[in-house]
Amino acid sequence: MPTDPPPAWVLTRRRQIGDRIRAARTSRKLSQEKLAETIGVDRKTVNRIEQGAHATSIDRLLLIADALDVPLRNLVG
Repeated sequence: MPTDPPPAWVLTRRRQIGDRIRAARTSRKLSQEKLAETIGVDRKTVNRIEQGAHATSIDRLLLIADALDVPLRNLVG
């Protein structure tokens, strides 16, 4: 059974979170590959999260925040 797509504001927020993750990652000079390895996913998953195309779990966001050494609120704020 197909599900309805999320509302537009959810997609916008996903992209904003992805932008913050990308900014934190690049400021620490980490590649998508290195971040992916650190949090236990593949590079494509990191790319989809940064693009806002993947609805990731809170657990994965916590792992990303820890790997980037930033408070979670800085990523989802």
